[in-house]
Amino acid sequence: MRNIFPLKYKTKRKLNGFLYVLPFIVGFFLCFAIPLFNTVMYSFNKVSVNDTGGMKFDYIGFQNYIDLFQSEVTTGAQPMARLFADQNLSILTNVPLIVIFSLFMALLANLKFKGRGIVRVIFFLPIIFGLDIVINMLAITTGGEWVKESSGLFSQSYISVLLMRYMDIPMSILQPVISYVDKIFDVLSQSGVQTLIYLAGLQSISPSLYEVAKIEGATAYETFWKVTIPTIMHITLFVTIYTVVDMFLKSPISEEAYSFAFEQSKIGTGSALSVVYIFNVLLVLGVVLLVLRKVVKKYEK
Repeated sequence: MRNIFPLKYKTKRKLNGFLYVLPFIVGFFLCFAIPLFNTVMYSFNKVSVNDTGGMKFDYIGFQNYIDLFQSEVTTGAQPMARLFADQNLSILTNVPLIVIFSLFMALLANLKFKGRGIVRVIFFLPIIFGLDIVINMLAITTGGEWVKESSGLFSQSYISVLLMRYMDIPMSILQPVISYVDKIFDVLSQSGVQTLIYLAGLQSISPSLYEVAKIEGATAYETFWKVTIPTIMHITLFVTIYTVVDMFLKSPISEEAYSFAFEQSKIGTGSALSVVYIFNVLLVLGVVLLVLRKVVKKYEK
């Protein structure tokens, strides 16, 4: 039976893509559009309680934004602009670590060896239940001593002291290495979902590609860079975007917005912080997406 409305292949792909994002579009307009609009509106007003009940709005323009960056954060005596700068720097330095570590763990979990299923269960159980829960349980059983000792694990070790005092390694070189090693628990706790995504992507690669590479005499190193990496590059783009969003959701900036709005009764200032926070997230995502898109297109050629 012939189709009444024949469609081209490109049109079908666009239609399938639209149907895929349609639930998100519907959910956004039903659940997020109105709160987002109200947040923007509150940011330009001084919000207070009316004498007869309800909210009272006094339009003050950009005063909430000015007050926001003239105030200090509640968790420490530092300007709000410094908090944004530190958060962006932390994300740009931690995201590559999490993505690379997730890929490394997925490669290990994808290897064929005896007891692979048990190893996967042991590795993913703390991630599924949350590494923070495991650490808190250890803190309760040890009186908090284990957590204190694990904080700054490498920076307080004899190895770091030996490298700094007796081998004359410049602190400018050693300090980034120490900071990265000390973040191992944070990286591990934030790489669970990414590892699962990479593992699914690795298992979806056709074995025939590796067979052809082996017949052509490619080494394991060449196969990794010529077959595995190009095949999962689009997954790397997705994992990176997911990691950036996940880190922003756990950012202390969201706690500051809550503090302004509900603890200090500065709803307008809290709304202004939320608006700036949203634009900051979109800006960072745009930069990351722009850079990675060029890399993905390079591998697709």
